[in-house]
Amino acid sequence: MGERVYIFLDESGNLDFSSSGSRYFVLTSVTMRRPFQANAELDNYKYDCMEYGLERERFHCSEDNQHVRQRVFGIIGNHLDNMRIDSLIVEKSKTGPSLRAETRFYPEMLGHLLKYVLNRQSHAQAEETVIVTDTIPLKRRRRAIERAVKLTLANMLPQRPRYRILHHDSRSHYGLQVADYCCWAIFRQHEHKDATHYSEIKSAVWSEFDIFRRGTRYWY
Repeated sequence: MGERVYIFLDESGNLDFSSSGSRYFVLTSVTMRRPFQANAELDNYKYDCMEYGLERERFHCSEDNQHVRQRVFGIIGNHLDNMRIDSLIVEKSKTGPSLRAETRFYPEMLGHLLKYVLNRQSHAQAEETVIVTDTIPLKRRRRAIERAVKLTLANMLPQRPRYRILHHDSRSHYGLQVADYCCWAIFRQHEHKDATHYSEIKSAVWSEFDIFRRGTRYWY
């Protein structure tokens, strides 16, 4: 079996474009190859939490207490040499009205991030890239959004490398939980100017691409 590259994806912020919504929407990818070196430590720590009395089916940064959060970031920090982190930053107020529909905004932003990540030479040399996202949270539109993601990526991404995209619950992959933690840290840096945990992963952050750089608005 040829080499596979894995991309785990997560997002922070919300899709509320009103004044009460988040200022930013952040998509983050964490690229890894097997063996996933952090998994054993995370698995062991999950059982530590259970024995302590914390019932953790998964690690989720915004829901975990500060002690758990600090420990998980420490574990991730031990294995940054096996990860590459890339983020796409969206300042939502610059998003044109026609792009704000759920079935268009998320797929297109995801396409821009993955187009950049997949064009790297390391992916071109892999036999296949396996892209794993968390289950689409909007249940009433899940199938429509997943279909839009598939169609959008088919139009935006290069023919090589070969890739496939899977939508799995984050409980099923530590890679998705790592992506959740990394995305939360990057989001906090932009949304709240809080770099506390961003500093712990910064050495593995290869890019933070502002889709509306230089004030350009995405109107179409």
